[in-house]
Amino acid sequence: MFLPIYLAKIFVMIENFKEIEAILKEEGNLVSPDNPGRLVFIGDTHGDLEASRTVFERYFNEQTVLVFLGDYVDRGEKSEENVNYLLEKKVDHPDRVILLQGNHEGIKYRRFGPVNFWNSLSPGDREKYLNLLSGLPFALSWNGLIATHGGLPDVSSLEEIEKIEGGGTNWEKITWGDFNEVDGYVLGGGFGRPQLGADYFNQVMKDLGKNVLIRSHQPNVPTYLFEKRCVTIFTSAAYGTSRKVALAEEPVTSARDLTIEEL
Repeated sequence: MFLPIYLAKIFVMIENFKEIEAILKEEGNLVSPDNPGRLVFIGDTHGDLEASRTVFERYFNEQTVLVFLGDYVDRGEKSEENVNYLLEKKVDHPDRVILLQGNHEGIKYRRFGPVNFWNSLSPGDREKYLNLLSGLPFALSWNGLIATHGGLPDVSSLEEIEKIEGGGTNWEKITWGDFNEVDGYVLGGGFGRPQLGADYFNQVMKDLGKNVLIRSHQPNVPTYLFEKRCVTIFTSAAYGTSRKVALAEEPVTSARDLTIEEL
């Protein structure tokens, strides 16, 4: 007696995937919202369904664009529920829910751990999710700010971001890149995570004409780096830290123009 309900749920998800694939193809690698009114940036949620739901309940309205900075799965206990919830919201509000790609969405291009979500899937579902999530955009541009999951690509214009291919060097810098508040460009070490220094940050931000980068990915760095031009936030309980979001309502010249709030 439960079979028809189960099949109906599977059918709905398949249809949603088709809609989302069409939306993502239209978005491309770089999303640039038109006059959103307010942007709310959400860091890694990592299977924290409660955090994602709280964000929508507290902040979502017709004047707000929610920008999720990647890493929706793994670590947390409700990865599948969390990513499905966000994908369904994307279908319902394609222009006001932005889902950027994090390293945990890029398993199609690079193996890593922990991967409790990916390991829980059947081969067919795994293929379906990895193809869909690897198509998420890499960055968002709005007024004086840019948002990515991790680092910045080695490009000299925003237009070049559209040409970045998944799995390449610039993709790794965006999804896996760590920032270090020391002099230098691309630093050594990092266990496969590109290590990027202050000189690199300043040069790319100058070339892109941006004042502030909003990102997530690194749980153990200060909220503000590089004279408060780089803001790192987390919105998951998976790391044992407070869950934060960043709000932007006016042109951003520094992190002082952002409001950081705890959920």
